[in-house]
Amino acid sequence: MIKSMTGFGRGEHVGSDKYVIAEIKTVNHRYSEALIKMPRQYSLLEEKVRRFILNSISRGRIEVFIKIEDTGAGARQVEVDKELALAYYKALKDLAEITGTRMDVSVVNIAQMTDVLKIEQPEEDLDSIWQDIMPALRDALGNLLGMREREGEKLQADLGNRLKFIDGMCGKIREKSSGLAAIYRDKLHNRISEILENGTIDENRIALEVAIFADKSNIDEELERMDSHLSQFGQILTEENAVGRKLDFLMQEMNREINTIGSKANDLSITQCVVELKSELEKLREQIQNVE
Repeated sequence: MIKSMTGFGRGEHVGSDKYVIAEIKTVNHRYSEALIKMPRQYSLLEEKVRRFILNSISRGRIEVFIKIEDTGAGARQVEVDKELALAYYKALKDLAEITGTRMDVSVVNIAQMTDVLKIEQPEEDLDSIWQDIMPALRDALGNLLGMREREGEKLQADLGNRLKFIDGMCGKIREKSSGLAAIYRDKLHNRISEILENGTIDENRIALEVAIFADKSNIDEELERMDSHLSQFGQILTEENAVGRKLDFLMQEMNREINTIGSKANDLSITQCVVELKSELEKLREQIQNVE
């Protein structure tokens, strides 16, 4: 079953002193690229997050957003610089004496002085933080993969329908091409008859011209390769692994065969079929761009 490269997943986890929200968004991309955004103080865990995600996603642009909130009462501590506070108090007292004014200052006033109060962030154990991040990340990844699989089912159904259309159109081309040599022979014979009127027609020369035409316009090999490509395409759609690059390669081969058929086929009806095929192949290519 193929997977889409487009998806979104969200997960949450409430730990003993941390609340973690993880969100993962993926879009189509030729290769695999993971962008991690999380609080700077936990940046050393980014590579761990990246490996965790890439173990389950083979292709696409992946954006991971992790938000971590402190919930523990002792998560942060407020420290008082006692010496600095006393220095401020003494300075204010001296200023009051110098100016002859009443010293009217409260603890709140001193606390508002620069650097008297400091918020201390205790050093945290990254292994412990990872144990809080991982459950949220796992849930987000599970939701994302579920969405990618559901989108993949829709893609697979659409690709299957388009393959049937292409296969049917190739069948029409095969039918039309089978009688081209005979049609060309009759046209050539009639044309020569009109030119020569009552003259003798060289049947050997006509046979030679028809043989040359048949060789130049023969598209049996291209149609056989198209059948092989379509069969491979259908088989690949049933594989479990990432198949987007394989399908990309097959699309190039199929386009090459159709272009050759268009250049060889000396028939308007076949040319019209080729135009429809190219249009359908382009739609197929656009869909494949979103397959993992």
